[in-house]
Amino acid sequence: MRKKAFKFQTLYLSFLMIIGLNLTQAQEKKVAPTSQELYNEIAAMDTALFDAFNAKDMAKFKPLFTEDLEWYQDNGGLLSYETVFSNFEKMFENENKLTRQLVKGRLEVHPIKDFGAIETGVHQFRHIENGKEEIGTFKFMAIWKKVNNQWKISRMISYDH
Repeated sequence: MRKKAFKFQTLYLSFLMIIGLNLTQAQEKKVAPTSQELYNEIAAMDTALFDAFNAKDMAKFKPLFTEDLEWYQDNGGLLSYETVFSNFEKMFENENKLTRQLVKGRLEVHPIKDFGAIETGVHQFRHIENGKEEIGTFKFMAIWKKVNNQWKISRMISYDH
């Protein structure tokens, strides 16, 4: 009976050690941390993107996206490149003076190995409606791809509307 108890204890302790090693390894980050340089580059691209948006400057805005763009919106579904820019053209013609501002302290940037970066954040859109300022605060995620040394958004997810 002692041999069986010893074998069980040995197997049980081995099992616990394996579980412990796996938990330790699972808690290690496998991706390099975001460099300040990458953070600054993506933050600058976010600024350039929305400076063009706020100015309704399609010539500067549109080239910041890949032509295989997929735009996901929680209340609008999946939109193609053509649909997205058709919608922006209509929006830019509108007189509502819609502007976007990034919420300070809510921008995060994470590298994507051999591709680009993930940008997440919170932003506010403002416009005047019926003489009153309307403000909407939403979350977003952009997948930036580095193409020929130029940053472009290939996927956009807009949610929490």
